[in-house]
Amino acid sequence: MTDNAAATGKWQTAMVVDIKAETPRAKTFRLALAQPSPHLAGQHYVVRLTAPDGYTASRSYSVASPPDGSNAIDLTVERLEAGEVSTFLHDELVIGDELEVRGPIGGFFVWEADSPALLLAGGSGIVPLMAMLRLARRNKRSDLLRLVVSVRSAEDLFYADELIGPEVKVVYTRLPPPGVTRAAGRVTRDDIAPLVVPDVTAFVCGSSGFADTASHLVVDLGVPADRVRVERFGPTA
Repeated sequence: MTDNAAATGKWQTAMVVDIKAETPRAKTFRLALAQPSPHLAGQHYVVRLTAPDGYTASRSYSVASPPDGSNAIDLTVERLEAGEVSTFLHDELVIGDELEVRGPIGGFFVWEADSPALLLAGGSGIVPLMAMLRLARRNKRSDLLRLVVSVRSAEDLFYADELIGPEVKVVYTRLPPPGVTRAAGRVTRDDIAPLVVPDVTAFVCGSSGFADTASHLVVDLGVPADRVRVERFGPTA
């Protein structure tokens, strides 16, 4: 077992070094890991909380930051009203606090900026795909990647200041902001068809409904089913 594999299976301490609001209901927490655990774009970590009486609660959160060789990772968390973990992170956590984390985890839903990729995100499903976009831009390989983000309104859009450029198309399903000419509505075949290129791998992340619809669209457009990688986001409390 490599050192990284060993670290992946063990809990370690991470210190909160920055907190950034992404939307009214989502925050990005930058964590400095006690033991560096290099990750790939698309992987996730498990966060565990332990109460004074010994009760524990843990949830998985995707990494939004690209691999950079440092011991820091960014986890973006949406606050859910009944959520044990997300409400604590949003309401109680401050810079300087420590968390228990384990990871990185996952080897199927990853991209290393070395082949064409079509990314389809529904709402908070953008988080692991943002790591891929940031990696492509850092490596100057944006030509390999295209991202389509489906979101209700501008208020719900994570990482809005970075979702500008030829690699990105934002589809507003309910309330487009001023200046957007596309009518409100779900992602369609017409949104995706121009982005399908030879040898592309599609990465789909979002709710079960979004994931099913988007994955069927790309297969109908000619992407082989074995080149479609899907990660479904349920409520992560």
